[in-house]
Amino acid sequence: MFKKYTFSILSLFLLASPVLYAQLPQDSRRPGGIAVIALSPDIEYVRFNQEKVLITQENSQRYAILGIPLNTPIGLLKLDTNKQPIQIEIQPYAYAEQRITVKNQDYVNPSEAQLTRYASEAKAQNDIYNSFTASTWQSLPHFIRPTSGQFSNSFGRKRFFNGEERAPHSGLDIPAPIGQKVIAPADGIVVQMGDYFFNGKTVLIDHGQGLISMFCHLSKIEVKQGQKIHQGEVLGLVGKTGRVTGPHLHWGMSLNNARVDPQLFLH
Repeated sequence: MFKKYTFSILSLFLLASPVLYAQLPQDSRRPGGIAVIALSPDIEYVRFNQEKVLITQENSQRYAILGIPLNTPIGLLKLDTNKQPIQIEIQPYAYAEQRITVKNQDYVNPSEAQLTRYASEAKAQNDIYNSFTASTWQSLPHFIRPTSGQFSNSFGRKRFFNGEERAPHSGLDIPAPIGQKVIAPADGIVVQMGDYFFNGKTVLIDHGQGLISMFCHLSKIEVKQGQKIHQGEVLGLVGKTGRVTGPHLHWGMSLNNARVDPQLFLH
């Protein structure tokens, strides 16, 4: 459990306790994790860094589901509400390191033209991550695995490409053969797709309230932009497009514009 803190009578902070519920994501209060926070009836909204936070309901209880960015410092973190702020504690977590040898030097030290292309693609994807659409559900959907295969526990790894440090890995890699089906883990709308410099053939699905799933390195895309897709429907096929060392699916999840560990959505 977390340390107990004593606040003065003037304090406006509330230290929220972890919550466990079968249909909710796993509560893991670490950089790249998720906080599941029970809300009192008088709280109408929750915001973190001015971003709206997803709110769901299970039976008569409402919860805020907060995505915690990978670069979040260890310690206390404050969320704003229409009432008094909520405060939670972020715990340390030891992510592994990964050293990768990439034969194509363009993926290690891209040219100016390639960097320009990447910047344009990154902006388009960030616009999706920054969006917050209304949900068609009251209770957060149950998520399933998008493809079969053993998880590599690659989320959050500090990565070095040909000895040069790069950003931590913000998704989960699932090694699988080329052509294996990739399915939607939950209902949503296909909001973006394309063939990108680093990510290869990619599909992004909006599940509502700032919850976005991303599927990269596909060999084939089987959906169209704007399409409503249901859980279990095929969205594409596993491939090795973009910056990869072998065939696999990169599965990313973004919540309130924070990349979080997709395994926390599975039970």
